[in-house]
Amino acid sequence: MKDWRRYNGALVPLVPPHVDVDITDIDEKISETNSYFARWTSDFDSKREGEFWYVIQDNPMEIEDYSKNTRSKIRRGLKKCSVELVNKLRILEEGFECYNAAFLNYNTHLLSKTIFEFENEILELEGEWEFWGIFYENKMIGYSQNKIVGDYCDYSTIKFHPDYLKLYPSYSLFFTMNRYYLNEKKFKYVNDGARSISHETNIQEFLVQKFQFRKAYCKLHVHYSPKIKMILKLIYPVQFLISFLKFGVFKKINVLLFQEKIRKSYE
Repeated sequence: MKDWRRYNGALVPLVPPHVDVDITDIDEKISETNSYFARWTSDFDSKREGEFWYVIQDNPMEIEDYSKNTRSKIRRGLKKCSVELVNKLRILEEGFECYNAAFLNYNTHLLSKTIFEFENEILELEGEWEFWGIFYENKMIGYSQNKIVGDYCDYSTIKFHPDYLKLYPSYSLFFTMNRYYLNEKKFKYVNDGARSISHETNIQEFLVQKFQFRKAYCKLHVHYSPKIKMILKLIYPVQFLISFLKFGVFKKINVLLFQEKIRKSYE
């Protein structure tokens, strides 16, 4: 399955969102991987606004192109922190503390990975990946795990240790990576991911406001396993009632219903 990977129980594409994904034998792929569903998109960067999007930047920028406030925070971040391309081993040795501390701040139904799961997921990555570390006094306080496909970069996983946010590590990281991929490497675009379905996040709005990212609208497709399809058929008509249940397994069910509501908006 070179074009797919299993992530949090779902099959998601390994190819960039502007590339059509091969959905041949998708039922077999879902069954073989014991996934709940496969999710992909089409009509990338559509002029028609909708309920699903990626947040991208395709415009090379110099520091003078940012607002005065953003320029100040970039410079303060770079003065306090160093941002470096690192190898996978460095993330394996020093990244878990950042991951775990950041995850504990999330409002999500997902469970934090153990250190074994964290390491195993990184070791099993396929294809070309690059890793960036953010350091304060030689301590890793954040990192980015980036998927590279030709002249495209996906900021796949980014974590900041919450105890060091006052040092503006996010400003120094995004400025440095954007400059590297867009200005120096001349990539087509960088992508910070799709609209979040599983948990609340402010990072995409931050990137739009501070780093002039934009929403690239697209159509969401979801193909469910038979079991999940049956469950949705039963509970979707009463989703309003279920939305009030925000504990235990109902957290996952509400995420599933929210995803289905977005999918149906494109019918």
